Amino acid sequence: MKLILKIMFVIFLVWIIIGLYLINTEHEKAQVVMGLGVFYFSFLFMPFFIYYRYRDGKYKKYILNDEKLMKAFKNQEKE
Repeated sequence: MKLILKIMFVIFLVWIIIGLYLINTEHEKAQVVMGLGVFYFSFLFMPFFIYYRYRDGKYKKYILNDEKLMKAFKNQEKE
């Protein structure tokens, strides 16, 4: 999975570099290439990345619940 994410990120970087080159040369399809690059990043790369990062319940420490909020407010009152 790690290798797939690295390959996908490299594809994204190359895609954006090509898009920037086409914009600088004022190619007629430059905006389409950049738009597809953003589409690729938003709907293909990011979901894979989010799944990879937060599988196995790693996301649970970032979820706010009553216990964590009470602890935060108590810490804030002490300061």
